[in-house]
Order: sequence, then C-alpha cells, then structure tokens
Amino acid sequence: MTTQVTPFVVTACGEIDLDTAPRLHRELSRALTEHREVVLDLSEVTFMDCSGLGVLVRARNQADRSGRSLVLRGVGRPVARLLKLTGLGCRLAPGPRPSPNRTQFVPDPEGGRTR
Repeated sequence: MTTQVTPFVVTACGEIDLDTAPRLHRELSRALTEHREVVLDLSEVTFMDCSGLGVLVRARNQADRSGRSLVLRGVGRPVARLLKLTGLGCRLAPGPRPSPNRTQFVPDPEGGRTR
C-alpha cells in the first residue's frame, strides 16, 4: 500500500527581483526542509529578473540533493521568457496542479511580507 503525500504549495505574487528574491529563497528553502513535495505556484508573478531565476535554480538543486520534489506551476510569460532565454525550461519544467496545503509569498517593496 502506497501513501500519497500532499504537496506543500508556496505561491509567489508580484515582482521577484533583487529586493524580494532573498525572501522567496528563505520560504522555498524552509519548505524544502520541512516537506517532501513542494509546489511553487508562479501564476501571480508579474515580473522576474535573474535573481528570481537564481532562487529557482538553487531551490531545484536543494530538492535534488535532499531527494525532495520541487514542481513549478502557473508559469506565466515573465517566468517562461526567462526560462526560454536561459535554456532552463527543461530543468525547471512545470508539473502537476497544486493542492490546498499552501503558504503565500507576497513581495513588498518595504521588505516583503507573507500573507
């Protein structure tokens, strides 16, 4: 009998840039430490620069090293463009639909907040 694990969902919203990427990195790192399967929902991301892309790559590496699962969902234009330009689309390919077990990362220009 196999036990199905419900993935933990982190939802990123707004802009992921030099100011907000460290907060997303902390959230993803914590989630990957505490949960076997993590889904990063990017459907509400309006902008992502290379610092956000770096967070995705570091999170993927952490998941791979620890035998955990990291899946991207809701990859919209801002993120898809970066993945295509950098050739990381295969490494960070989208996966299954997220479940209700979630935390939400909402960057804020005054230091970032999680809601």
